[in-house]
Amino acid sequence: MSNIDRSATDARTPPVAVWALLEKLRGQELVDWRIAPMEGRVSVAERNMDVGFPFGWYAVEMADFVAAGQVKPIRYFGMDMAMWRGEDGQVRVIDAYCKHLGAHMGVGGKVHGNLLECPFHAWRYDGEEGVVKDIPYSKAIPPQVKRKCTRTWAVTEANGWIWLWYHPDANVGPMWEVVHHPEASNPDWTAYETHEWVIYGSIQNMAENGVDVAHFKYIHGTANVPAAELRWGDWGRGADVKARMGTPTGEVDGLISYDTMGPGQSWTRFTGISETLLVASLAPVEEDVLRVRYSFTQPKSQAEGPGAGLAKALIRDICKQLDQDKVIWDRMKFEPNPIICDGDGPIPQFRSWYSRYYAKPEGTPDGEVTKLRSVG
Repeated sequence: MSNIDRSATDARTPPVAVWALLEKLRGQELVDWRIAPMEGRVSVAERNMDVGFPFGWYAVEMADFVAAGQVKPIRYFGMDMAMWRGEDGQVRVIDAYCKHLGAHMGVGGKVHGNLLECPFHAWRYDGEEGVVKDIPYSKAIPPQVKRKCTRTWAVTEANGWIWLWYHPDANVGPMWEVVHHPEASNPDWTAYETHEWVIYGSIQNMAENGVDVAHFKYIHGTANVPAAELRWGDWGRGADVKARMGTPTGEVDGLISYDTMGPGQSWTRFTGISETLLVASLAPVEEDVLRVRYSFTQPKSQAEGPGAGLAKALIRDICKQLDQDKVIWDRMKFEPNPIICDGDGPIPQFRSWYSRYYAKPEGTPDGEVTKLRSVG
């Protein structure tokens, strides 16, 4: 093999796309790159991502996003919605467009008690029943809107986030509960440090990355392929990765414990260098647009003490790895029939397991799967 051939395949050489895009990004330039629009991306259908969204709970906004008496527009799952917090402190979400003349109620709408008031003609909607409760200038409410006329969303708050339950059938309610993390409300732990990305890809491609063990060496530059003890549950899964981690005072035993509950809730606990909880918000905006936020909390005794430098460095390294993955995710397609080789990790097992999050279309024969659920 020639010297040119060896340099091209040397594992120490950074992958060209990752190296070229990230090498010089620093500070605000890097922050801007993480959420910048991506020009020239190909169609959803060409990338095999035109299959809808997996059902589950999704952390869509942080708890302080909407205050009592406030209305905000949001867009997720390819739909515009209006979110408001009533006088009782409860967050409610309905589809954005008024059934009267189509005004977007998330922009200029008002909170009237616990109802959402349309900015155009003040029609007032209930957030639980999805009906119009009052039209101030009319003696009667049209019968079409006295019964359920708009989609309402199941909402809960946990871990400092507002969660929406998504299912393609609006009549199917939550099948499991959001997992609560005690660290998120522990006064001895820091307030969240949150970082944000826009990923131009699918949530399944991102999730599959966790069992694609071979990429760690070639994208993230690890010395070897990490070994993980995998856990597979009914609606959640996880993995424990034990590793020796280097510190200025020598190597320490470290543990990375990763868990999910449904496709939209993911969290990771790091121990060893600095104890850290990472709460991930993975919220699909469109079939090929994913809003990702990483919120970190650490014990104040470590984050603000002598080990503060190590604590910050750990967060920077985790974010750097997501930056590296983003370069690939933004441009990849979903390959429904991948050619798997020895050492790839349990990708077929993961796909078979993940298929539970896709509602089978009515009339689909048992055993038939959509192309996103195909396991190769």
